[in-house]
Amino acid sequence: MKVAFIGLGNMGAPMAANLVKAGHDVTGYDTVARPEGIALAGSAAEAAAGADVVLTMLPNGAILRAVAAEVIPAMQPGAVLLDCSTVDVDSARAVAAEAGAAGLMAVDAPVSGGVGGAAAGTLTFMAGGSDAAFARVKPLFDAMGARAVHCGPSGNGQAAKICNNMILGVTMIATCEAFALADKLGLDRQAMFDVVSTSSGQSWSMTAYCPAPGVGPTSPADNGYRPGFAAELMLKDLMLSQQAAETADADTPMGAAAAELYRRFVEDEGGRGRDFSAMLPRFEARGFRKAGP
Repeated sequence: MKVAFIGLGNMGAPMAANLVKAGHDVTGYDTVARPEGIALAGSAAEAAAGADVVLTMLPNGAILRAVAAEVIPAMQPGAVLLDCSTVDVDSARAVAAEAGAAGLMAVDAPVSGGVGGAAAGTLTFMAGGSDAAFARVKPLFDAMGARAVHCGPSGNGQAAKICNNMILGVTMIATCEAFALADKLGLDRQAMFDVVSTSSGQSWSMTAYCPAPGVGPTSPADNGYRPGFAAELMLKDLMLSQQAAETADADTPMGAAAAELYRRFVEDEGGRGRDFSAMLPRFEARGFRKAGP
């Protein structure tokens, strides 16, 4: 397919490279990045002209809306606007509506797997949009990832990503709290891992991304907490979950608590630029605090 790829940062560049490797005709555009091996256009609209699919990987909903306003008029009828950014549900649905009004199809498909998954082509895509639109872009998902799940109509891809990462943020905090408590109770970390990883407290945060260095599979904890998934990105996703919860009138007290803890960690406690699992040394350094009312 002829693909315009808008947003060639840490995630977008390797995703676009995998499309090129799979034989797709890719033209990219980014305001800053100039990755090698990808033909570049002078503007987003120029890249979008004549493309079968315009794929965007952008920082937030406001930028997505601005880019959509630029590329939609330049796209050919029947083309697909495929957004792989993680943004708010309202922005995803608004952009899909604008695309539909212009005779285009739209899919919102945020990803899970991080920069490593983008480079390896093992991402998971959570997609929202029509059956026809999902089928059109499925070959691109196959080139960039290991799995794509069609979650329903427009916006549902973002909903799935937000709900998933709210669970991830909450369970990582709980895992870090438990390790810090185990330390202070004199429980060896390896013994803690051996029990929890095969018991009812098991989670992905423990078994696949353990926040304790030297325990379990290799993770960012074994590399000085250099980010695989930065704490500020987890904060972004948790804030999106709370924005969605407010809009939907959903009660998410654990999600709200996780969002506030990551806000403090990133903004006040030196967590920016560290992996989101660096919550463990944060809790290690702190003492007992009685829960509020």
